[in-house]
Amino acid sequence: MEAQMRLIFFFIVMISAATEEIKNLKGIEGGNITLPDPVLELGFISLERKNVAMLDNGNFRMLNKNYTNKLHWDKNTGLFTITRLQRSDSGIYTIDSKEGNIFTTSYKLTVYDPVQTPAVNTVSVSTDSCILLCSVDKAETTLLWYKDEEILNQSSSALSLPLTVHKQDFNSSYRCEASNPAENKTLHVNITTSCRNNADAGGHSPDTQRYYILTGVIMAIVFVVVLAFLVHTVKKKFHKKSETITSQAQGRIRISEPRHTIY
Repeated sequence: MEAQMRLIFFFIVMISAATEEIKNLKGIEGGNITLPDPVLELGFISLERKNVAMLDNGNFRMLNKNYTNKLHWDKNTGLFTITRLQRSDSGIYTIDSKEGNIFTTSYKLTVYDPVQTPAVNTVSVSTDSCILLCSVDKAETTLLWYKDEEILNQSSSALSLPLTVHKQDFNSSYRCEASNPAENKTLHVNITTSCRNNADAGGHSPDTQRYYILTGVIMAIVFVVVLAFLVHTVKKKFHKKSETITSQAQGRIRISEPRHTIY
């Protein structure tokens, strides 16, 4: 009978272990994470079923040297904190309390890269619209454009995300958000600075500006060529007129010369 009870207890433990909920935790590389279940008397913390540290009558003992000065225990709260997180710290951590409040809890920790604050640049401005581009350097980020509290556009794992703002919406509030599952960074956009002033000042897109510059250069070249042609023509006419006047003067001189009589 005792053997049967042990077998039943063993199966109950196995079933409870199989159905144990693993809670998710998210951390940022370089940051800290505190596991929310305290151990005050006797217990262990393990990573992937390998003990990292233990607690015995309030005495904290490190078992894995890789976590020296990295894993800390607060004697007042009984909480474990992992500091200076790295991507390699991701994994399943288990807290096992053996005395007092007895429990076993597992956490799946995922460490992410820090989120970069997005940058917003003006791509082009016309009289009735403005195109803005929100961008980051790392692709493991979700970009979102907000108008007031409404999501207008979003893209996962993208380096940039454009948005067209129409003139009738220039008075609305816009912001671009870069996020991952662990954190987010937001940049608010001043539409007056980015769009309206440029539009009122007759701002143009880079392609339009290049067109105007090229047109100006061509017109300058044409003007110089025409001016050179006119100068050359005037000089030629002046030179021809001078030659005509000289020839006429020489002819009058020959006519006015006295004839010599031979005796």
